[in-house]
Amino acid sequence: MSLRFTVSTSALSVASMFAGISTILWGQAPQAGVPESRTAVKAAKAWTVPRTPGGHPDFQGYWTNATYTPLERPAALGTKEFYTEAEELDLVRRLRLQDNSQPKDDIHYDNRTWQEESYAKGISNHRTSLIFDPPDGRLPPLNAKGQQHAAEFAQGDLRRKAAVSAKSMSLAERCITWGTEGPPMINSTYNANLQIFENDTSLVILHEMIHSARMIPFDGRPHLSESVRELDGDSRGHWEGDTLVVDTTNFTDKTPFRGPRAYTRQDIFSSKEMHVVERFTRVDAETIVYRFTVEDPGTWSKPWSGEVLMKRFEGPIFEYACHEGNYGLAHILQGARAKEKAAEAAATKPAP
Repeated sequence: MSLRFTVSTSALSVASMFAGISTILWGQAPQAGVPESRTAVKAAKAWTVPRTPGGHPDFQGYWTNATYTPLERPAALGTKEFYTEAEELDLVRRLRLQDNSQPKDDIHYDNRTWQEESYAKGISNHRTSLIFDPPDGRLPPLNAKGQQHAAEFAQGDLRRKAAVSAKSMSLAERCITWGTEGPPMINSTYNANLQIFENDTSLVILHEMIHSARMIPFDGRPHLSESVRELDGDSRGHWEGDTLVVDTTNFTDKTPFRGPRAYTRQDIFSSKEMHVVERFTRVDAETIVYRFTVEDPGTWSKPWSGEVLMKRFEGPIFEYACHEGNYGLAHILQGARAKEKAAEAAATKPAP
């Protein structure tokens, strides 16, 4: 758990945050066929991209992709891609009140401690969803392969039955991944923080949740053999001007997208056919625009794309010692075994 937290943020500070976001200037022309962000307007002042000794843009430092913007757009908003400033201010005010509330009988944790960071959490680039393509801001329908995979997952979802082993629990409960480390990198509910290291041949992204380090070489080496599969895939980068483009393949069929609360959803896993292309563009001293496109013919009927802003903060990030403190998993399994023994004892007990 992060130790950074504050107790409140005034409407004025939230408004200032929106004003800052509204001054973003793209570092290059938008991709063909990709809509330009509404906030791609004049920068408040001239800014020069910092560079490494090798001449590439310097992404090093502490960043957060914390946002209230959901992956998928609420259905009621239809094709409304952006909020007005008034709508955004009202939504953030209500969500912050929700985050800072805690029922008196809730002793699990205090949202004020877990979800309040040392920066203002808001709406990413005024967007109503991280997904901007398809235009409805929602994941495409599952294709035939995706539907079959979802049905197999639902049938074998041992979570709904007894906790027969650690492997029957979700990857998050086993402290393996929240599904937010990427790619694509989708923000977590809290501790949505990362640190980037960079040299002339590679870039490393260290995530606070669950403290994984993703290594991205951009020295021209090829992808791993297709026989090698990883939860976060095999990433290879290259430069297009000042944008780092990362191509990732070699996924497993267990890569999750929606985080630990989503294990009951039937469409949270990719297939081994997934291909993700990410674009990192530093647009000012405080902002990286992160865009991604996911193509998975083994899951979805067509590709989909999203965007989130990564904002600089002072850091540091802290170790999320998930395994060391993961007493819940052992207790769940112990409880299941105790329940089984009790049922066996009841079944063999002589009738009175």
